[in-house]
Amino acid sequence: MTSMEFHLLSEPCAWLVAHGSSCPELFGFITGVLNVWLITRENIWSWPLGVLNAGFYAVVFARTGLYSDTGLQAVYLVLSLYGWWHWLRGGPGHEAVIVTRTPRRTALLMVAIALVSWVMLATITRRLPGAALPWLDAALVSISLVAQYMMTRKLLENWLLWIAVDVVYIGLFINRQLPLTAILYAVFLVLAITGYVQWHRSATRTELASERTN
Repeated sequence: MTSMEFHLLSEPCAWLVAHGSSCPELFGFITGVLNVWLITRENIWSWPLGVLNAGFYAVVFARTGLYSDTGLQAVYLVLSLYGWWHWLRGGPGHEAVIVTRTPRRTALLMVAIALVSWVMLATITRRLPGAALPWLDAALVSISLVAQYMMTRKLLENWLLWIAVDVVYIGLFINRQLPLTAILYAVFLVLAITGYVQWHRSATRTELASERTN
């Protein structure tokens, strides 16, 4: 990279830093919006963007002391790779996966995983120097982890979890002086509502088609 190219890249980053943001946060914003919008449309290209988004936000959260959220990005990256494969080949006969409702046994298992991971994460991160709101951060991370896994399986109710999480995250990011990320999660909230409506229609169409064939 030449000195001129570096200057052109660093100048907008310096402007963002001066106004309470950063280039990783901006790139995370862009990839995050595109990622979730494509997921609402069941578009497979959402997952590569999810990988990029996890990388950008790992940097953002590490800088602000949200260590549970930092670790979550590594899990998001792995789940994005898994979701990419599963959406393409995880259905019956290695076909594309369709939207379904969450079975009761799966829902109970997800609740148990969320509770255990919440306590474990909070216990670990609250001892780290500079940790910010470790119990709340860990709770949001645990629910997000479950929601992300459910999304890779195309379980409809993942959107209900995201709606609840996004509402709380907006306030958390305002508290941590991450205004661009707070706006991003407000956009995520709207997209999560949209995603629930669209996936609900998709699940209903599948159920009606199944009833006709039976």
